Amino acid sequence: MRQTGADMRTITLEKGLATFLNALSGKNRSAATIRAYHTDIQQFLSYLHETNVSIQTPADVEKVDVVEYLSALAKRELTGIARARKMSALREYFRFLEGIGVILKAPTTGIETPKREKNRRQVLRSDEYTKMLSLAGAHPRDYAILQVFLQTGIRVSELAHLKIEDIDFIKPAITVRGKGSVEREIALEKKGIHALKSYLAVRVESFSSRVFLNYQGEPISERGIRKLVVKYRKEAGITKKASCHTLRHTFATYKAEKGVSAFQLQQWLGHANLNTTQIYVHLGKQNARKVMENTSLV
Repeated sequence: MRQTGADMRTITLEKGLATFLNALSGKNRSAATIRAYHTDIQQFLSYLHETNVSIQTPADVEKVDVVEYLSALAKRELTGIARARKMSALREYFRFLEGIGVILKAPTTGIETPKREKNRRQVLRSDEYTKMLSLAGAHPRDYAILQVFLQTGIRVSELAHLKIEDIDFIKPAITVRGKGSVEREIALEKKGIHALKSYLAVRVESFSSRVFLNYQGEPISERGIRKLVVKYRKEAGITKKASCHTLRHTFATYKAEKGVSAFQLQQWLGHANLNTTQIYVHLGKQNARKVMENTSLV
């Protein structure tokens, strides 16, 4: 039996969230994107349950509730970038509920997005990532993970889901499934080839076709990969906050410095929008100028 508009407006907060997530899945949004929306919106719902027990349905949420939530996040010292992301998730969520008749008007309407701090992308120096690789040298899997990050610039989710059949040692290249399940091919160079071959030669037996496994022979999780990168970063004595995404930034910035075009970088990185890629070209030019200044002839 189809629900009426009145019925829809009485659904619980959790039911509204479930409906929204199902709609995202139907739009073929990636699993990582859906998880991010679920986390951000569920945190808001938990806040509502803790601070205002009278709110039971999406229709009960008012503009002041969203404003106070953003204020609470600011007091917890969440960055403007993090608050802007959460606001974006809430805005899309309530816009969806308005569109299907669950609410008459989105409570996010008219609320400004928190200002994002100017984010200086972290990039590792060659001595820093070389030290990480050196420390991982005795562990073929860990070394291969670091090399694939640095030699291809793929995302942590893409690396975690990389399959053996995605590797072509003849071309040589890897096929990556990025956001929206869009495939792209990235050429492999000698260091990446050697690292992958060395790891696959000692890879534990498994029913899984995923390339990278944990020590139980199961696919290593994104969280496991992130912990691995942090481990080697700390062991290398790198004090800057560096993550899997830092290795991606490092790949892109160094390629831009070497003169790789924005269009080629866009293809390698899997960016839907060329503007996202242009930042690396800009950083590459800045770094090139700095190198020129530091090596000027006296």
